[in-house]
Amino acid sequence: MGKHCCSRFQFMRILRNITCALAVLCACGAVLLFPVLSVSAASGDKLIVGIPADRCPTFYTDGETGKTVGIGVDLFRMAAENAGFEPEFRFIGEKNIKEALDNDVYDVLLPFGSAITSKSGKPTVVSDNLFQTPFTLVSLNKRGLPSLSELKAGMLHSQEGVADTVRRLFPGIRIEFYETVQDCVDALRKGDVQALLNNSFVWSYILQKPSYSDLMVLQSAIFTMDFRAGTQDTHSGREIIERLNGGIAKMTDQERQAVVWDYTTRRLYQYGFFDYLYEYWLFFVIGGIIIIAIVSVLIIRWRMIRSRQEKKIVQLRDRDTLTDAYNLNGFRDRAGEVLRNNPDLPYVLFYNNIKNFKYINDSYGMEVGDELLCFLADRIMDNLTDIDVICRIEADHFAVLRHLDANENLGFYEKAILRPVRDFLVNQDKETRVQLCAGAYALTMSDHQAANIDHLLDFARLAEKRLRDNHNEGIEFYNPDQWNTGRLRADVAGHLPVALETGEIQVWYQPQVDYESGEVIGAEALCRWKHAKRGWISPAEFIPALEDSGLIYDLDCYVWNTVCKDLRRWNKEGIHRSVSVNISRADLLKSQSIPEYFCELLSTYLLTPDQIRIEITETAFVENPELLILTTGKFREYGFHVEMDDFGSGYSSLNMLKEVQVDRIKMDLHFLTETGDTEKGRIIVKHVIQMARDLKIGLITEGVETGEQAAFLGDLGCTDMQGFYFHKPMPTEKFEKLNSAS
Repeated sequence: MGKHCCSRFQFMRILRNITCALAVLCACGAVLLFPVLSVSAASGDKLIVGIPADRCPTFYTDGETGKTVGIGVDLFRMAAENAGFEPEFRFIGEKNIKEALDNDVYDVLLPFGSAITSKSGKPTVVSDNLFQTPFTLVSLNKRGLPSLSELKAGMLHSQEGVADTVRRLFPGIRIEFYETVQDCVDALRKGDVQALLNNSFVWSYILQKPSYSDLMVLQSAIFTMDFRAGTQDTHSGREIIERLNGGIAKMTDQERQAVVWDYTTRRLYQYGFFDYLYEYWLFFVIGGIIIIAIVSVLIIRWRMIRSRQEKKIVQLRDRDTLTDAYNLNGFRDRAGEVLRNNPDLPYVLFYNNIKNFKYINDSYGMEVGDELLCFLADRIMDNLTDIDVICRIEADHFAVLRHLDANENLGFYEKAILRPVRDFLVNQDKETRVQLCAGAYALTMSDHQAANIDHLLDFARLAEKRLRDNHNEGIEFYNPDQWNTGRLRADVAGHLPVALETGEIQVWYQPQVDYESGEVIGAEALCRWKHAKRGWISPAEFIPALEDSGLIYDLDCYVWNTVCKDLRRWNKEGIHRSVSVNISRADLLKSQSIPEYFCELLSTYLLTPDQIRIEITETAFVENPELLILTTGKFREYGFHVEMDDFGSGYSSLNMLKEVQVDRIKMDLHFLTETGDTEKGRIIVKHVIQMARDLKIGLITEGVETGEQAAFLGDLGCTDMQGFYFHKPMPTEKFEKLNSAS
């Protein structure tokens, strides 16, 4: 058997050498003929040739050059150029040759075994044979097959034209069509077909794929088919075929064999990742196991190291190294656990702060300061049980969660802890007495259930802060009202930027009317806030909160701009209105260039100065008269009308009316409320109206709530009014309708 293999090998080697020699001779001949062919091609007719895609090595795209090549391409190009054509190859977009025949974009199509009809039934004409194409059946190893006339075979959809020829050759054959080669192979492996049919050249390429190693070519089932060009049987089609036949006739067998041999001896199939994975799967598996083992060992070792480190970190995280009390992180966990485990016990949370700790450190050194902290911690721990918790939050700040026994009050804390700590330095013959403040918060049942430790600390801290701010010592209990106010102010201040962006802040208008005519003569711009979570918030709540946090200027700027936008829109509609806007003392302290800012608003929104009236509260004039006099002067210099707001509601100073130039007084009708002597109030109002008239200063009264008040003011000659009797503050849309109606 070895001799047989050797002889066969030598024979194949001799055959290959002979064929290569023929190929070289043909190639040399082609070179000698090149000028002639080039001239012919250059002057030849363009010929659009439709070919199937991805049928290597018969038709395919070269990965390096990007050109369309293959056995069929090269042989047809040779014949076409012999016939004076310049072929242009295009991969057909149709499923098969039969459908492509109905597309007039192609002059010629490849390949045809014989003449067939198109999908629409049009006849075809085919050329002479370019070369013989061997067709081969492929099946699974060791599978017996019936004869071709009784076979159920799988083919590609793109080969339906070839299938017609196969059916004529083998009338009993049954053919199933599939979109891809992989679909064909899957059908064969599942037993849907008995074999696959394709030309031998294509099989020589396809079967290089490692995952197809279970397929075998059935040598006994090889048959040949012609490889022809074809087109519709028309006058022009017959002319093309006749010319091509002339070119085919000029081709020699040696030229044909050289092209076939060239492509069939190449290893065109390129391995992809999955091919390597399939062929060398064992190496991948072993390598993967080794890598996993190494990674597992590293992970186990890393976890051991991490576990040791975490234990050290937990100790550092949960305990204060100086006093051995819990730190804040540890306190949160332990205090929450204690409260959950003892839901029925009353607890008090203390927040302790040494007021003069910095002085003690600076005067006696940090060592003495540390001794004091340790003494404080020890005194507290001596009075705690295992269901109580102590925490050093930072520096000299300590928190204590302590349960109260039956009938126990807070006297124990003063006696057992505060007094000894106060005398710590005195007992060491130092003259300084320790000043210790403790805020206390008594927990409720809901506090036990929620166990929000940071929240509870805030309660106790707030009580301690109030005690410290009042320059007192000892124990101070938390006041819930103070906490609610502080929480609201923090929420309002923190949420303001979002509220301005999302439209929670709204500008409303309260109309100002002429009492005699009932006509709306202006409006005051007011601010309303519909909080996303809290709902409507009273200005009495959010205005002080924003003043305290220094954000009132941001809110007022938003109101001023919104008013100017509305005024511009109304101007475009042909309605000229004037609106009063408020400027607070905080605004003037924030920016002393507010008059210039309003000038920029006029320029930006194309407004006139009479459309914006500047209201400045009476109290602002009293608190900072120099600044107010300067600011008011600038406003009036730029053409704005300035009003003194809330006149009569605060500490009115008649001297201000002499020093400050204002255009109108806005009198608060506080004098006519039910409290106090009503008759005296009427006399004061009467003389304020007369005073304004004598000073030639305009006057408007706000806070008018009854018809009796309005009539009284009207009789005295004050006809400009504002108040709930006429209109409450209203959204912009309602204000616009009101003006339209009036």
